[in-house]
Amino acid sequence: MRALVREARLTREDLVLPLFACPGKGVRREVASMPGVHNLSVDEIVRDASEAFDLGVPAVILFGLPEGKDETATGAYARDGIVQQAIRAVRKAVPEMVVIADTCLCEYTSHGHCGVVREGEVLNDESLELIARTAVSQAEAGADIVAPSAMMDGQVGAIRAGLDEARLEHIAILAYAVKYASAFYGPFREAADSAPAFGDRRAYQMDAANAREAMREAELDYAEGADMLMVKPATCYLDILRTLRERFDLPLAAYHVSGEYAMIKAAAAKGWIDEQRVMMETLTCIRRAGADIILTYYARDAARLLR
Repeated sequence: MRALVREARLTREDLVLPLFACPGKGVRREVASMPGVHNLSVDEIVRDASEAFDLGVPAVILFGLPEGKDETATGAYARDGIVQQAIRAVRKAVPEMVVIADTCLCEYTSHGHCGVVREGEVLNDESLELIARTAVSQAEAGADIVAPSAMMDGQVGAIRAGLDEARLEHIAILAYAVKYASAFYGPFREAADSAPAFGDRRAYQMDAANAREAMREAELDYAEGADMLMVKPATCYLDILRTLRERFDLPLAAYHVSGEYAMIKAAAAKGWIDEQRVMMETLTCIRRAGADIILTYYARDAARLLR
């Protein structure tokens, strides 16, 4: 009877698995702060993506760790960039899998910020061309969806224009529309080697205290042509998810981020919680709040239980 009257249902089709691509072959290097998450060479990315798809997870989102970094993030939009290589490999090995590319510069810049930096300032407008170039490069490599995460004003419009000019109108944009300057990103920065070399990202990511601003940010991305909107992080921002769900008739995603994942893992390792129950409760509550799509490092574990 409980199942019969359940209001929110979590399914395997709701899940997206994040994967971190790095140079080399046969590389599977565990991220110390995220048990079960690895930096993976392209051949290992294919292995994990294939396993996830066989479990019923329909999509992956790919992040990259380049061999080298520079001031203008050339590895982000290089034809043979690490994410572009991973996209092509997954597309070939698992043709039906949805491939999402994280579209940002921070993993590729020597300073670790999400845009062009001059005299210690992140320059919003000058960053847009590089972000759009990155999105086009990822789409040409075979990505189905590009996901701009830099929180630069106007990035969705710049990407839409770039894709249209390149005759890639069919590529969807999943906008990190509401991305907070969160302490929950710590383990990710280890995984992606993307910590800023100076300062932080509060100049362009949102204040955790603000909810009305989140609606303005989402409105701007919607107006610029975003096909889907995302809230990041997820569990501390369920009120934002719910408000967005009520306001926008677009697919809505939520990112269950590295710190949220790591806390569950750490408490479970101490024997303080039942990991499987907490995982499923957390993901179900994100779904209940209004997310259609959940990006989570638990995607494969959850899919096994949802079979």
